[in-house]
Amino acid sequence: MNQFIRIVTAAMSVLLLCVWTTGCTGQPEIKEIIYVGTFAGEGSEGLYVYEFDRDAVELNLIQTVSNREGPNFQAIHPTKQYLYSISRVPFSDESEHHTVSAYQIDRQTGRLNLINEQSVHGLGPAHVSVDPLGRFIYVANYAEGNLAVYTVRENGGLNQAVDIIEHEGSSIHPRQTAPHVHAIDPSPDGRFIYVSDLGMDRVMIYAVDPESGELSAAESPWFENTPGAGPRHFTFHPNGRFAYSAEELSSTVAVLRVDSQTGGLEQIQRADMLPDGFEGENTAADIHVSSDGRFLYASNRGHDSLAIFSIDEQTGELSPVGHEPTRGGHPRNFMIDQAGEFAFVANRDNNNVVVFHRDPETGELTYSGLEIEAPLAVCVTQLIL
Repeated sequence: MNQFIRIVTAAMSVLLLCVWTTGCTGQPEIKEIIYVGTFAGEGSEGLYVYEFDRDAVELNLIQTVSNREGPNFQAIHPTKQYLYSISRVPFSDESEHHTVSAYQIDRQTGRLNLINEQSVHGLGPAHVSVDPLGRFIYVANYAEGNLAVYTVRENGGLNQAVDIIEHEGSSIHPRQTAPHVHAIDPSPDGRFIYVSDLGMDRVMIYAVDPESGELSAAESPWFENTPGAGPRHFTFHPNGRFAYSAEELSSTVAVLRVDSQTGGLEQIQRADMLPDGFEGENTAADIHVSSDGRFLYASNRGHDSLAIFSIDEQTGELSPVGHEPTRGGHPRNFMIDQAGEFAFVANRDNNNVVVFHRDPETGELTYSGLEIEAPLAVCVTQLIL
């Protein structure tokens, strides 16, 4: 089965690269769009839309979406027709709760047009994600310690929330006196969601009703992170057998075995994200696996780097490869290009997005020479049209 997965992954990578060049048809076939979310603040105008020229390694601004301040995280529907964004601006004059927005994507240009908005039923939304089958949208509210589930309308807009889950609990770190829901990641088949709660030191696991989107505790209802670790972001290996939890407060990655039947998680390793001898302050942030499943990347804020690990395809365990400086402070979010050629890093404190070449054989990153100004940049998302 692993050999089959490697063959399919390699074939898909070749196909993507073929389409992204003129070698297959003689004509360019696609358009690449990069969406950059920002925090509200001086200089920030909202959500920035760029067209990416892969051959020239250039980003060209084509739109700025300013209907909501601080559109800090976004996610794209699997049909590539809609984008969802969260903002820490009150939903309405009658509600102090913050906002999730649904946008139509122009399939010719990648530009966005607002469809509708809903309340997130909480404060401090930090993450939005889409069910892999396109049925539901999930929003994580960090400050409120809760999450909300929405069904998707035929036009891509959002109905009112169909479920709201309030967490209760705490842990040993001074920042863990209450629950803080930081991210929600659906399983590849959409049967479960994995909710990283920094305040509780748990990844909560919920079963998803395929019709209504309502949630219930899974057979294995949570994974208990190491006390004081602070789970922040979570990602799956492409083979679905392994998952990885970026632990913010301890700057570590928990390597997990996934039970596809129950949704349960079992820790098999815990890897340090910092180099030996580093003594400064640091918090972990984002985490991603390359599409070929061979390397894992996780961002350090303080050391201001991407930690690079190779992945044992049989066990899921990590081995350190090195660290690449992000050329900016506080790399809150980053993205590994779908073709495996580039990494895009959003550095909040230096107001930039920096692009790195990626070596698919070694996993190492090198500065491409491209960086763009993006005030308070905190999220980068890629769309291939």
